Amino acid sequence: MKQFLAFGVTIVLVICLYKSWGSPTNGVSHYAYDDGDGSVIGGEDNAAIDQKHRRAGPSPERLVLSVADRSGQKQQPNDDAAAGRPGPLDDVELALAQSKPQRPPLRKGAFVAGSALERHHVPSLNDLDPDDLDHESRLNELHEAKRQILELERKIQELEGRIPRKYPDVTFLNYKNRKRILITGGAGFVGSHLVDYLMMQGHEVIVADNFFTGRKRNVEHWLGHENFELIHHDIVNPLFIEVDEIYHLASPASPPHYMYNPVKTIKTNTLGTINVLGLAKRVGAKVLIASTSEVYGDPDVHPQPETYWGHVNPIGPRACYDEGKRVSETLSYAYAKQEKVNVRVARIFNTYGPRMHMNDGRVVSNFIIQALQNQSITIYGSGRQTRSFQYVSDLVDGLVSLMASNYTQPVNLGNPVERTIQDFAEIIRDLVGCKSKIIELPAVEDDPQRRKPDISRAKKYINWEPRVPLQEGLMKTIDYFRKELARSNHSQRNIFVPETTEFRSLL
Repeated sequence: MKQFLAFGVTIVLVICLYKSWGSPTNGVSHYAYDDGDGSVIGGEDNAAIDQKHRRAGPSPERLVLSVADRSGQKQQPNDDAAAGRPGPLDDVELALAQSKPQRPPLRKGAFVAGSALERHHVPSLNDLDPDDLDHESRLNELHEAKRQILELERKIQELEGRIPRKYPDVTFLNYKNRKRILITGGAGFVGSHLVDYLMMQGHEVIVADNFFTGRKRNVEHWLGHENFELIHHDIVNPLFIEVDEIYHLASPASPPHYMYNPVKTIKTNTLGTINVLGLAKRVGAKVLIASTSEVYGDPDVHPQPETYWGHVNPIGPRACYDEGKRVSETLSYAYAKQEKVNVRVARIFNTYGPRMHMNDGRVVSNFIIQALQNQSITIYGSGRQTRSFQYVSDLVDGLVSLMASNYTQPVNLGNPVERTIQDFAEIIRDLVGCKSKIIELPAVEDDPQRRKPDISRAKKYINWEPRVPLQEGLMKTIDYFRKELARSNHSQRNIFVPETTEFRSLL
C-alpha cells in the first residue's frame, strides 16, 4: 500500500514538473489581450504557437536554472573588459535577451500593460488615422511641388541670362563720327536723360556717379551695351580716362539734398569742377559745366538775362549750392583763359520730368506725390512766388546744342512762361483728378520770389527754345510717379523708355 502511494505521488510530481518546464507555450501566458479593434491576440492554433516558440529557443525558466547552476563556479577574468573592449554577453544578459516575448506587431489602438510602449509611447504611421495619413501625404506633395517650382524658376533665370539683352535701336556711327563722352552725375535725373539722347545718337557714353542722388536703375536699360560704361566714382577725386567731350552735371540740385551735406556740395562744385577741367586740359576735351539759375539768387532784375550778376546771400542756407555754382563758373573761365580749355556754361532753370527723385523736395515732385496720395498740397509761403518749368527733354536738347555750338559765354536754358506756385498746384490737382486741399505753410528762408529766364541768347546763338507743352510734360511725369508709387517690390521695374530723336523732331 505504501509503495502504491509513493508511486502516485511521483506521477503527480512528474506531471507538475512537465507543466511548469515543458509547456508548449514556452512560458508565455495563455491569457489573450485585446488589440483595440475587437480582435483577440493569442487566439491562434496552439500547435502553430508551439512550433513558433520551439524555434525561439529554450524557455526562460530553463535558462535561469542554467545560470543558477553555474553561479557557484568561479568567474574567469575577461581580457576584453580589461582592455576596454566590450566583451561577450554573460549568461544573465543572454537569458534576459532571449526571454523577451516575441509578440506580433500592434495595430491601431494596441495596448500592452506593463510594457515599454505603455511608459514611452512613440507614435508611428501605424498609430495615425487614415485622415492623418492623407493630410501628411498632401503636405509632402505640396512641399515637393514648391521645391520643383523654385528649381524651374532658377533654371529660367539662368537661361534668360544667356539670352542677349534687347536694347533700343541706336544710330550706327563710324569711328570718325563716334565720340567718347563722359557724363559726371549721369545716373541722376537730368544726366540719365542725356545718356539716352547720346546713346541713341550712337556715341560711346561713360557715366561717373557716386549715387548720392543718382540711381543705377535710371540707366539700367543700357547696362551691358557695347557703347555704355558705368563707373562708380566721386568726382571730388581725380579721374583719368580718355574722352572727347565732358558734361559736368555732378551735384545735388534740390534744396533738401544739397543742404543735407553743404560741405560735400561745395566740394563737388569746386574740387569736382577742378578735376573735370584738369581732365579736359590733359586730353584736350570740350567740357560743358552745368550751372544753375540759383546764381541769380533772389533777383532784383526780371526776367534774368545772362548779364545779370545776381543777388545772392553768401552765408544763407542755400549758399553752399548758389556760391558753389558761381565758383564753378569762375573756375571754368579761368581754365579757358589760362589753359585754353574749350568750355561751355549752361545756366539751368527749373526742370521736371520722369526719373525725378521722389524725395526731391521741389515743387513739381512734391505736388504730384501729394495729389496722387490724396494728401493736402502744401505751399511754402503765399503761393504768389513765380517759377518757369521746362520739360527734361527740352533741357537735354539745349545742352547738346550748346555743346555743339561755338558759343562760349553762359547761356540760360529754361522756359520763359512764368506761373505762380498756386497755379501749378491747381493744374497738377486737376490733372491727377483728386480733391486735395491746398494749404499754406511758413515761407522758406532765401526762397526766390520770382524766376523767369531771358532766353534771347539761346535763341540767337544755339537756335533753341522749349517745345513741350506744360500739360503734356506734366501728364508724362504724373504717369511715371503713379507707377513708382504702385511698386511693392524691387522686381517691379519702372523704366522710362528713352524717346527717339525722330520722336523729338515730331514734337
